[in-house]
Amino acid sequence: MKRFSQLKFKKIDLEKIKSEFSGLVDEFKNSKTFEEQDKALTKIFKYSDNLQTNMTIGEIRYTLDTRSKVNQKNQEIIDEVSPHISALFNSFEKELVKAKFIDDLKKKWGSYLFEMTKQSLECFDEKIIPELQEINRLSSEYTKLISSAQIDFHGEICNLSQLSKYTQSADRQERKEASKLFSNFFSVNNDKIGDIYDKMVKTRTKMAQKLGYKNFVELGYKNLGRMDYDSKMVEEYRNQIYRDLVPFTNKLFKENANRIGVKNPQYYDFNISFVSGNPKPVGDKEFMVNQAQKMYHELSHETDVFFKFMRDYELLDLEAKSGKVGGGYMTYLAKYKAPFIFSNFNGTSGDVDVLTHEFGHAFQSYMSRNIKCPSYRSPTLEACEIHSMSMEFITYPWMSLFFGKNEEKYRYCHLEDAIKFIPYGVTIDEFQHWVYENPEATHLERCEKFREIEKKYLPHRNYDEAPIFEQGGWWMKQSHVFSSPFYYIDYTLAQVVAFQFFIEDQKNHNKTWKKYVKLCKFGGRYPFIELLKQAKLNNPFNDGTIKKITKPLSKYLKSIDTSEF
Repeated sequence: MKRFSQLKFKKIDLEKIKSEFSGLVDEFKNSKTFEEQDKALTKIFKYSDNLQTNMTIGEIRYTLDTRSKVNQKNQEIIDEVSPHISALFNSFEKELVKAKFIDDLKKKWGSYLFEMTKQSLECFDEKIIPELQEINRLSSEYTKLISSAQIDFHGEICNLSQLSKYTQSADRQERKEASKLFSNFFSVNNDKIGDIYDKMVKTRTKMAQKLGYKNFVELGYKNLGRMDYDSKMVEEYRNQIYRDLVPFTNKLFKENANRIGVKNPQYYDFNISFVSGNPKPVGDKEFMVNQAQKMYHELSHETDVFFKFMRDYELLDLEAKSGKVGGGYMTYLAKYKAPFIFSNFNGTSGDVDVLTHEFGHAFQSYMSRNIKCPSYRSPTLEACEIHSMSMEFITYPWMSLFFGKNEEKYRYCHLEDAIKFIPYGVTIDEFQHWVYENPEATHLERCEKFREIEKKYLPHRNYDEAPIFEQGGWWMKQSHVFSSPFYYIDYTLAQVVAFQFFIEDQKNHNKTWKKYVKLCKFGGRYPFIELLKQAKLNNPFNDGTIKKITKPLSKYLKSIDTSEF
């Protein structure tokens, strides 16, 4: 494989792709024996990998520098052609579910592939191509707008990711000032962001109705490959969070306010856990990458080999830069069997989280790299997040490498934040369900509804100094709301499962690591609930699962003497 800097995005010739892919589909359809049809299927898998890899390279390049005219043009091309490519794969899927030798194919590849394909067919028709193109265009518009932030903070020009480190300052005045500038960006762009989202909601609703759905909710679930749970089960899960976890998190927020000595805490005050500030890495990016290599060398042979591979082939782009999209992600270059990790280091503990969280995603994809069927390499998104969040906990013993004497402080803050995140995650989810069940609501009504839901799960939040957030505009900063409807609940489901890995890891690290590797190697061979069964993990949807994990989590936090921090 070449280094990432040597990989180039190749111009997409849609007509050529149509011709080549149609030929492969014809070969599959007209096969006279199982062996011929199976060979044709393997060719289609390989063609898909090559095609998706090229598009992924273009998308990565765009997120690395949204200011580049070349990258902008290439992303526009990808946005334009991807619905047409979806149409091509849709034509293949129609043939797959009625294949001549389907029984033999099921024996070789498993019936789950065909169940997924059947559901996929219920999510697409060529008549929704204009809507898909519009969604792509709007997503890119939102991404470009958010990454355009150029905020002057004491002479330093920051994007939103760079500014966020100052919102976590131990100096209350500094974090207040940075938070005000952060909120002002959304206040200034309120109408633009509201308009983009309104168009997205209406476009997705139109798309769903064209396909025969009442609204986008059911289609959204099917788009995410959810087969063994529905919106009713998710609603009951949210109720379980409200009943069994929110009282615990409310207590944690109160303890947080007491520790930092703020009587009337504002939203930005909860960005720190101690008067001394949050734990910070004791070195720069290069230092942390070197420490991560040492950590993964000691953790296991598998992780040692893999981290060297990622570093040698330039598959890590970690520093925040002007024009770079905010946030972090892991994506996969199937042709090269190589993950790619993207993030925006800003000198906070979140930088270390990237080296564990995104690495967990990447490690899973690497463990599943030799699975020939693309659909089986990665599970549905909520299961993917188990790999990443569990890796954060499994690497706890090595945190001294990054934080020195503050390693225990980091572990306390990290676990507390993970627990406190869940009510926010279900807030975003409940909001999205309301939005798509009420697609004609105005931007103002959406914001009012968000604030109502937010007060239910996160009653501690006060926005006295940020009118845009007090009016319910916090959701506008959450990119998942725009790009991946209904995805956000996945983080909370995975967090509940990751807590199980954490609790088990405290008892027997080696046994837990073997269990984790086994889960990674499963890839996406099972739907979510079945995957949990195969991995011997408790199902978050089962009543009592949340209550069961709160006690050991509380016990661990209490075992740490925070008076030293």
